[in-house]
Amino acid sequence: MKFALLLFDPENYWDSVSEEEMGAALAEHAAFAQYLQKQGIAFSGEALKPAKEARSLRPSDRGPVSADGPFVTLRQDLAGFYLIECADLDEAEEIARHCPLGAGIEIRPVWDAPS
Repeated sequence: MKFALLLFDPENYWDSVSEEEMGAALAEHAAFAQYLQKQGIAFSGEALKPAKEARSLRPSDRGPVSADGPFVTLRQDLAGFYLIECADLDEAEEIARHCPLGAGIEIRPVWDAPS
C-alpha cells in the first residue's frame, strides 16, 4: 500500500528561519531519507512552496474559478510530503515517527483507483 506523509509547518515558518536553522532542517530530512533507504522502503518526496504562493480552482456556476491561496484556511502550511510504500497504516505510522515532525504529519492512504 502507498501512504502520503503530509508534512505541515507553522504558517510563514520558513520566512523566519535563519540559514543555520534551514540547514539543520534539511539535514533532518536527509537523515530520514537515509533511514527509508536503509529500511528498504520505497519512497519519493518533495518540498512545497508556502500556501501564499499557491492558487486553487474552486467550483462555481460558471465552471472552475481561479483563486489565490489555499482551498482551506489553515494556521499551518502544507510544507511537503513523502510517498512511501508499506503494508498498512500501523507500519506507515511507525515509519512517520522517524520523520522530522514540524507542526505535524498527516498519514493518509493513497487511493489506488481501479483501472
